[in-house]
Amino acid sequence: MLAFERRVALRFLREGRMQSLLIVVGVAAGVAVVTYISALIGGLQASTLEKTLGAQAHVTIRLRDDTPRLDVAPGAIALDRVQPREQRLRSLAGWPALMADLERRPGVAAVSPMVSTAGLGLRGTASASVALVGVELDRYDRIVRLRDKVVAGTARLAPGEAILGRDLAADLALGVGDRFTVRTGDVDTTLRVTALVDLGVRELNRRTVYLPLRSAQSLAGLPGGATSLDLRLDDVWTAGTLAARLSAQLPYEVEGWQQANAQLVSALNAQSVSTGIIRGVVGIVVVLGIASVLVVSVVQKQREIGILRAMGATRAQVQRVFLLQGAVVGALGSVLGVALAWALIWAFTRYVRGSDGLPLFSISLPPALALQVAVAATVAGVLAAVAPARRAAALDPARAIRL
Repeated sequence: MLAFERRVALRFLREGRMQSLLIVVGVAAGVAVVTYISALIGGLQASTLEKTLGAQAHVTIRLRDDTPRLDVAPGAIALDRVQPREQRLRSLAGWPALMADLERRPGVAAVSPMVSTAGLGLRGTASASVALVGVELDRYDRIVRLRDKVVAGTARLAPGEAILGRDLAADLALGVGDRFTVRTGDVDTTLRVTALVDLGVRELNRRTVYLPLRSAQSLAGLPGGATSLDLRLDDVWTAGTLAARLSAQLPYEVEGWQQANAQLVSALNAQSVSTGIIRGVVGIVVVLGIASVLVVSVVQKQREIGILRAMGATRAQVQRVFLLQGAVVGALGSVLGVALAWALIWAFTRYVRGSDGLPLFSISLPPALALQVAVAATVAGVLAAVAPARRAAALDPARAIRL
């Protein structure tokens, strides 16, 4: 099938070796740039999301602010500043049933109850303001993978035990196995450190104390309560949609990670838009390059085209000859470009290191991305050949032979 057109197309490409080589190299360079930039931005975004969401839930359900809202009548004088009410620590009503319902919802990977309250960490003469976080370790580990963040000791939360951020432990001169006191109001509780964790954020490392859920309930004066529910989703980008749906269904404040990290989301969107612009510009350059070479080929091969037409080749066959040339150039360039992009990714991963000697972030070349770019380059080659092919097919055989 298309044996005649294929033989003629390959012969034309072989006869113009230098210009064929140059355009294939140009296509390869464009494909390499698009593939490498896409993989680089994808790796950077994945690393940023992993670091950002590594210490927080995808969706958080908590009680709304109980400060009453004042409806000001038209024409009435409103105060410029209203002192907010002191917020009482309250529990989500019926949270076990709500947690069971959330776990059954599609797309929800894990749900974990939490009790959060403030306290004071004491050891000897040292003291530090701490955030007490009561959790069920197995459930909470599915939310933020806490065990993967352990830098010393073994993550364990039996009664009377705690896990500390490593900077807080340094401030209080604590190590694994040491005991310290937590004060909440007039209540003092002694806890033993089982592990130190690095949460990836210095402020969290300086303040966070994890303890068993029941211990936190007692310290906070909320027996059997939970101040919030944390959710982890199969797809992080569905957090906003699920948060909006839950907010309409529940009498609680529901916040997705996008709301809590609005600036990060804007930066990720800007990166995606920039990548799309780069892809578009490179694609236009590739199309123009292939089209210009094939236009020159039509001019150079006018006599040959006239002879083919005189021998019985149809206009459609002449068109297919040049369309096949565009497809071959695009396919060869895409294969070489993907190979070059893989080499660039390997070099980045191997030689570009951070101050700690480790790779800055992980980059990989997904087969789907490589296939997508290769197919796009091949299609671009065919599209670039449309105008030259139509011009070649429109040549008058007698006039072309005389030229």
